[in-house]
Amino acid sequence: MSKRPDSLETLQLTLELLKRIRKDRAVTASELRQKLIDTDTKYTRELRTIQRLLETLSDPDFKALDIERDESSKPFRYRWKESAKGITTGALSPQESLLLTLAEQQLGSLLPARLMKSMEGFFSQARGRLDDTESNHLEREWLDKVRVVSTSQPLLPPKVDAGVFEQVSNALYSNQWLDVQYKNAAGLTTTSKVMPLGLAQQGPRMYLVCRYEGYDDERCLALHRMLSAKPSMLTFERPKDFDLKQFDDDGRFGYGDGTQIRLSLRIEKGAGLHVVECPLSVDQQVVELDDSYEITATVMDTAMLDWWLQGFGDAVRDVHRQTIASDK
Repeated sequence: MSKRPDSLETLQLTLELLKRIRKDRAVTASELRQKLIDTDTKYTRELRTIQRLLETLSDPDFKALDIERDESSKPFRYRWKESAKGITTGALSPQESLLLTLAEQQLGSLLPARLMKSMEGFFSQARGRLDDTESNHLEREWLDKVRVVSTSQPLLPPKVDAGVFEQVSNALYSNQWLDVQYKNAAGLTTTSKVMPLGLAQQGPRMYLVCRYEGYDDERCLALHRMLSAKPSMLTFERPKDFDLKQFDDDGRFGYGDGTQIRLSLRIEKGAGLHVVECPLSVDQQVVELDDSYEITATVMDTAMLDWWLQGFGDAVRDVHRQTIASDK
């Protein structure tokens, strides 16, 4: 009877490992162990224990599984064979596979790095499920039928150090102070302790919204300008007076200071139809003239608004701004 718990734990550990072994990329025992640690699973074991278990699972004489071991270099690497079916218990449906694949493609940069690592097994299983085109061709085809397109000139994203992104997202997830080395647009490098409050993707760029130690106002730091980032052992209580949605609504990502205005303008019909179809605000008012529209709307006064208006050139005229008194 005393061996039953050990046997059960070994079985549970085996299942956790099998879920994280992939078919498209071989992994080492230490990588698998780190994946278990990243998910805070209770099945974390010493590296040697995991190595011994993987040796058994990949033994050519062990016919129950199709795990192959690459011994061409150390550390050894493990993967499912191309012909392997993997583990089918709790297998994803085609619809679940489609949803997970889209989530990986569209939300990967907005999810904590630790969570993305823990989900690798599911993402891999979802991709493999969709690759079975004989039974899931409609779901697989859907990936080629939808796309998120840019509303401006497409730009390639600036390079963000993978280690920096992982440390930033982990600190944000765990409410830990973050020590960052940052090089600003002027080329000045500083080292600071910041309180991470939010992560935002604006076009091709990623920004961390944070508060510097000793200050109570928010700043935006571009992740691609971070030279290093290291979470502190110190945690903080998330400020109750900060709301990321409100921060965005106040136009802070558009380089504004939260000033709300009543904007009025006249725009030629050819250029202004899309503003009629996609209003600037819920209270937008439109007066149609012979060759133009007169538009009035309540918006945030930001640099982004200026850039948007300038983009119309001579098609926009008679622009007026009236500041609205803040009730905050």
